[in-house]
Amino acid sequence: MAEPGVETRTGSSVITARAAATFDPVGRSVATARAFVRDTLQGWGYSEVVDDAVVLTSELVTNAVIHAGTAADVLCLRSADSVRVEVGDRYPEREVPIQATGHTFASLDSENGRGLMLCSALASRWGVEYTPTHKQVWFQLDLPQRPVGTRSAGPALPTAMLPVADERVRVAVTQIDAAGAISVWNADAEHVFGYTADQVVGKPLADFAAWPHTPGIGTGIAEALRLSRWEGSYGIRGTDGRVIPVYASHLRVRDSHGEPSTVCLLVRDDERAVLQTPHRVPVTDSATDKHTTDPFEVFIGSPAPDDLDGLLQRTVERARDMLDGDAAFLLLATDDETELEVRATTGLPSARQRFARVPVEAGTSRYGSARMPAVHEDLTSVSGAVPLLNSTGMRSVVTVPLKVEGRLTGSLGVAAESAGRYTNEEALRLQFAADRIALAVESARLGELERLRRGSLSFLVEASDLLAGTLDRDQTLALMAQMTVPTLATWCAVYTIADQASEPYLSYVLHEDEERIDGLKALLSKIAPPDPVPAPGARVWTAPAAAAQQAALRTSRHELGLGSGPPVSSGIDTTLATAAAVGGETVVLPLVARNRVIGMLTLGKPSDDHFRQEILELAEDLSRRAALALDNARLYSERVAISQSLQRSLLPPEQPTIPGVEVEVIYRAAGEGNEVGGDFYDLFPISDGVYGFAIGDVCGTGPEAAAVTGLARHALRLLAREGFGGPAVLERLNAAILDEGARSRFLTLLYGELRPQENGGALLKVVCAGHPLPLRLRQDGTVEPAADPQPLLGVMDDLELFEQTVTLDPGDVLLCVTDGVTERREGTRMLGDEGLTEVLTGCTGLTAGAVAARVLRAVERFAAEPASDDMAILVMRVPEPQHM
Repeated sequence: MAEPGVETRTGSSVITARAAATFDPVGRSVATARAFVRDTLQGWGYSEVVDDAVVLTSELVTNAVIHAGTAADVLCLRSADSVRVEVGDRYPEREVPIQATGHTFASLDSENGRGLMLCSALASRWGVEYTPTHKQVWFQLDLPQRPVGTRSAGPALPTAMLPVADERVRVAVTQIDAAGAISVWNADAEHVFGYTADQVVGKPLADFAAWPHTPGIGTGIAEALRLSRWEGSYGIRGTDGRVIPVYASHLRVRDSHGEPSTVCLLVRDDERAVLQTPHRVPVTDSATDKHTTDPFEVFIGSPAPDDLDGLLQRTVERARDMLDGDAAFLLLATDDETELEVRATTGLPSARQRFARVPVEAGTSRYGSARMPAVHEDLTSVSGAVPLLNSTGMRSVVTVPLKVEGRLTGSLGVAAESAGRYTNEEALRLQFAADRIALAVESARLGELERLRRGSLSFLVEASDLLAGTLDRDQTLALMAQMTVPTLATWCAVYTIADQASEPYLSYVLHEDEERIDGLKALLSKIAPPDPVPAPGARVWTAPAAAAQQAALRTSRHELGLGSGPPVSSGIDTTLATAAAVGGETVVLPLVARNRVIGMLTLGKPSDDHFRQEILELAEDLSRRAALALDNARLYSERVAISQSLQRSLLPPEQPTIPGVEVEVIYRAAGEGNEVGGDFYDLFPISDGVYGFAIGDVCGTGPEAAAVTGLARHALRLLAREGFGGPAVLERLNAAILDEGARSRFLTLLYGELRPQENGGALLKVVCAGHPLPLRLRQDGTVEPAADPQPLLGVMDDLELFEQTVTLDPGDVLLCVTDGVTERREGTRMLGDEGLTEVLTGCTGLTAGAVAARVLRAVERFAAEPASDDMAILVMRVPEPQHM
């Protein structure tokens, strides 16, 4: 039963909605419960009581999950004039202090009983209920009296103090389906962004949004679209490629079939007052707030974004609103505190300043007010004091440092378009807020940096594996570009330098939008390439952006009829799109390998965008690996070209035509990139009506075997044309091989002389020195060896070889092969002489070319694995006479 003196019911109000959730007994559940109650009540439109409900829920859930050590069940109930929140735990025997029994509440510094004391102070009604297994504390917050239909209201203001907007305020309405694609695009959206509904419906919103979060880190647009509510700033890329800053309000809904979608309302950022939800100013003078409200959450709001970009964006928006400014910005310091990098802005021209870097102390355009609070009443009198605000129309600005343990970690500033808006009082207020968030920002920055470094390491490992997996120059160039776009840059161009005397050559261009590649390539082809400076690191290259802007200006003048030439009726869209694509920061990194600049890697961003320092450092690491891979590919290509040129010189010249004899040769060299191996063949004229032929096999494969191949082929031709017979030719060749000493190789050789006969046959004189025997196929299908075996070459000094005579009748075939054919294996099986004989037996009546093809097909089909030995097939056939 309920304790006496404490109400246990909400009254007669009808419950119109409920939402429930259970939270595990872990510390993070307190923050999750706060977020659940805040989102629920805001979704119901009860923003007036959100803060009190969140404070009470936080204390009661803390009691349950931290002190009682049990799960917490949270139930939100909505009625027409109030909201009730029930928090139950599973520790009913826990003591509850009650005033009516003489007990006193715990002090504000004690954890025990604080939640009940806050309920007594803040809630309209509250109570405690017990069951055998649960204890439940509930509180009810009545809605303040307000006119019907009024959600919030502000005071009447003079006209001069009202927000500025265009005469026709346009609110773009778009609806995003469950897959993240645009399903609705109204007329105002077409006017603001330039796209018609047909151009965008069915495409992801992410294709057009310039989301203010670093890819791969923190909340992205896909996650934001799945939240029940979201409100904030980002950009939309218009048809000209430029980013239009917008303020957006997202609401997640579901249709009658339960299908979710997100309705997005968008206005230009300078008209944000149309959509922006008024922030409730927290009460800071109550005793309870002194002990229950975190100053960080007072400024940032609860729950705070859990990613760095979200935290920074929330910070600049709250800072601007706190000082009623027109713009705000936050810069983070580099590790050595020498530069500041722009990380979040609001009210300034889109994301053009994002990741821009300015010096802190020295040089022109230094950030002069980084380390101490500073107020500039009129920036026109202190030019360059805050480089970020140059040409933005801002006149007055207040900036304060972010410091952690005395070290500069960043700078926060708020600016206004009118002069004299800020004094030291505003600087103190802003510094107080900066001190509250500095530690959280630095902690989030270090966490992001650690995640980025881990991601960079994985990226470089994968890049190294991909680059090491190819020795093809063109493929290496393509990999370099594909690894940088879009991971590191929006577009990429690779210049290569053939040698020290050559100019850089534009070898590869890539853009994340394929439709922009041709325009980008044409633009870069018209401007001088960057200088091949070997100094490490990225350097800024302004030529592409300047050339693109000039081209866009000329095209626009022609389009308007202002140019000196005839008006141009087409091409302005392409030119403007190219100008937008290369209008941001462009950097050049040298490709240095073996102490020589072999090219340049150029990375670019779209209009007004900048690279962050960590990305440039990652790109520098990638460029070193890519340069070595590109140079290895060059060296390999040169080696292959030289090898192939030398190998082609070892192949016989054009095969002679022998009257009355069909000849077909098939040659396959084992090994990648080899055109000649240890096997060789030759067919050449010796004298009128006499032709020499040879087929041989040098022990081994590759270049060493090919060297003996060249020696044998040239020696055979020379000796045969000097008039030596077959045995003498081979004996002298044997001596030449032995003279090679340690470089000599065993050689099996079938050599013969062919004399076509007037009666249609052919007479052959052959010597078979250790080579597989030639096979003769007769017209009746019989197959027999056409020679006897004799000793191979390159082993003994004194050889006694003899010549044998073979006659080929019309229709006969002589098949000569190397042992790469007969020794074709699969496991323990081998084709062998018997298998080759069987194949040849079925070739009766076939031409020489058909016989060679059938033998090759039989060899290839004998085993699934590719051949590992060189292979040569020589077929000679005397055709049958044609009968009229």
